[in-house]
Amino acid sequence: MARIGLLPMSDGRDFVHNGIAGFIADSAAGLARALRAAGHEVIVADTVSTNELATSQARRLADQRVDLTVFHYAVWAFPHFTMLAAEATTGPLLLFGGLDPVQPGMVGMLAAGGALDQIGRRHTRAWGDIADPDTRDRVLTQVRAAAATGALRGSTFGRIGGRPMGMYTAVANTDQWMRTFGVDVEEIDQWELVRRSETVETSRVTGAREWLEKHAAGVHYDGKSLTPEILERQIRSYYAMTELIEEWNLDFSGIKGQPELTNHFATMDITEAFLNDPYDWDGPKPTHVTATESDMDAALTMQLLKGLSGTPVLFADVRHYHADRDVWDLCNSGQHATWFAARSDDPLENLAKTHFYPEVFFFPAGGAAVHHLAAPGSFTLARLTRLDGRYRMQVMRGEFENYDPATNEKMMRMSTFEWPHAFARLHVDAGEFLSRFGANHIHAVPGEHVAELRAVCEQLGVDYDGFGDAA
Repeated sequence: MARIGLLPMSDGRDFVHNGIAGFIADSAAGLARALRAAGHEVIVADTVSTNELATSQARRLADQRVDLTVFHYAVWAFPHFTMLAAEATTGPLLLFGGLDPVQPGMVGMLAAGGALDQIGRRHTRAWGDIADPDTRDRVLTQVRAAAATGALRGSTFGRIGGRPMGMYTAVANTDQWMRTFGVDVEEIDQWELVRRSETVETSRVTGAREWLEKHAAGVHYDGKSLTPEILERQIRSYYAMTELIEEWNLDFSGIKGQPELTNHFATMDITEAFLNDPYDWDGPKPTHVTATESDMDAALTMQLLKGLSGTPVLFADVRHYHADRDVWDLCNSGQHATWFAARSDDPLENLAKTHFYPEVFFFPAGGAAVHHLAAPGSFTLARLTRLDGRYRMQVMRGEFENYDPATNEKMMRMSTFEWPHAFARLHVDAGEFLSRFGANHIHAVPGEHVAELRAVCEQLGVDYDGFGDAA
């Protein structure tokens, strides 16, 4: 749900305003009803017909910390009202113009938008009858984007550990994050996971291990890389991380893991997967976006995608390209939330398709890898990357596919079988993707969110970079 401020604009001549005030109020009420019917909170300000009202009413909405401010033009409105109101308005701004043939709301919107362009004030525009489905969709796209970007501002990212394995694409400038996204970064040492894990109550850990053993498709102990003791160490790390999240008020996180923890303590696969899940062995819970390899741009992308979709977000390496099928294997350690195995609200349906295998030689400390194959369906894939220091959102559409069991296993064994996999048919030529994509990590959510990501970019001042039919 978004909080929306609605500011109706009018003519500055008293004798004109008095004659059209009722029409403006009715038009604004219709817009407010439509937005409320879509599940959003709407705060309607007084109609602006003087320069004093332009400033005072915009400040009133700003004081309500709205996610999106809508300047509504049902009639011709003096453009300087827009300029004064914009100066007093924080956050994303949408100009909405009516197309009534008698009242020139479209003219008012164009005059106001042109004035904002002249001073470089970022805004978006929509027009028409809010009862028309296409018009309503255009407005609600901006609303959903504003809710996602607004949720970032004033949030805190917890970075557990530093740069992993020399990965430039995993580390961002904290000044740039605050300036562009309004996000602070809290640096926390990985030792906190080790230290705090020792204090977790044993009964909680044992209960969690037994739940996994009972409900997963298999917990494949090998007596070396994966033992009940090492699995419990991973569960302890999960509880330690939830403690850090609560204590430091972290909104989303990233864990370095490699090489210190994966060499000498345990992999973070269990921790990362279940933090990204909407449940754990204790029951339903909010998802907490957590990126492996402390990938800051991954976590930021995932937090935005979560805000748009309301679902968990997939994190993966672009691991292998099956040229014979034009399908990519998206695979990375245990990072995928178990929710992707069946995309079910029932965790037991997802766990029934999830195996816990001993970790591979990359991680000598051992632990369980979270193995499953992502359920099929349409997805939107995206990643915030940087080109010459400037952020861009790289976006594409695709489908996740499954095949017969023998083919699925054969394809998974061509890379690292023990890790989670998603077979993705991307709507982009493989050569274009490999030539232009700016990272080895990619992220995905079910459904169609391309228009919303365009709106996110407009509101944040980030470049939109679409691939294939998302261009």
